[in-house]
Amino acid sequence: MFTGIVEEVGTVLKNQGGRLRIAAHSVLSDAKLGDSIAVNGVDLTVCALDRDAGWFAADVMPETLRRSNLGELVEGEPVNLERSLRPTDRLSGHIVRGVVEGVAHIDSFTPEGEAVIVRFRTPPTLLRYMVVKGPVAVDGASLTIIDKTPESFAVSLVQYTQAHTNLLRKRPGASVNIETDLIARYVEALLAPLSSPSKGRDPTTP
Repeated sequence: MFTGIVEEVGTVLKNQGGRLRIAAHSVLSDAKLGDSIAVNGVDLTVCALDRDAGWFAADVMPETLRRSNLGELVEGEPVNLERSLRPTDRLSGHIVRGVVEGVAHIDSFTPEGEAVIVRFRTPPTLLRYMVVKGPVAVDGASLTIIDKTPESFAVSLVQYTQAHTNLLRKRPGASVNIETDLIARYVEALLAPLSSPSKGRDPTTP
């Protein structure tokens, strides 16, 4: 589990055969084999590391490659990194599972004072779980939705987020990993039987 507060922007060293090798510093300070590190919002398990050389490696399963942008990463590309949440940590962002549901694509960057408004073109299957002023994880960064249309949503990046994530290093058209609010999905699952009362009903009940 994660908070969506990016700790460090690492650099892809190699992406080959379902294994990622990433250059990093801060997230390696206490890392060990088997630990979880979110890479662009995807919960990955450290399978190799070298603190002196400043890198760690993780295997990426085919399902993750299908649903995320990790398969598109190339050598030298920046990635958002966050270590898993500890019970004693402050939850500064929101609860992020590190389970990416799909990708969106950057539509535009619009300066607004010291902030930057970023709009993402997004599939309806993801937009249905988004609400204005609700949370969303974009490449693992916890952000607040400020606008939503039938085809897109927008967030506002404060200066800290601009400087400490990879989002402004991307160009329009680039893909980003999306994780929507887990609570919305649970609510939908719980209410689904109510919309189809005949499903799952005990035939012996009047």
